[in-house]
Amino acid sequence: MLPAQARLRRRPEFTAVVRSGRRAGRPTMVLHYLPERPEQPAGDASSPVAARAGFVVGKSVGNSVVRHRVTRRLRAVVRTELDRLPASADLVVRARPEAAAADSAALHRDLTAGLDRLLGDRGARR
Repeated sequence: MLPAQARLRRRPEFTAVVRSGRRAGRPTMVLHYLPERPEQPAGDASSPVAARAGFVVGKSVGNSVVRHRVTRRLRAVVRTELDRLPASADLVVRARPEAAAADSAALHRDLTAGLDRLLGDRGARR
């Protein structure tokens, strides 16, 4: 399980990452990455000091049992890779319907490949 300070929880946080962040598509998921989170209101003393992640698993993935299983697997694989992100970064992982049939190893491969693409130097891959 991800610690509470490492999770995105509110709709505006998800919206900011999806609208302003970079995107990398993989067969089982789409990653949205925002390296610098927007400024917090001055009265908010609970500003996070670590990278945060959020998950979107829609009904197209399957019924509630399948969606919860996919979410648990995604949380587990993101937890192992979250330390690669800068402390000011936010990540949203949106599951595609193919994630329902994928095992944890396939999800981990797709997450790693997506993060490599988002964090790597674009010019070096051409």
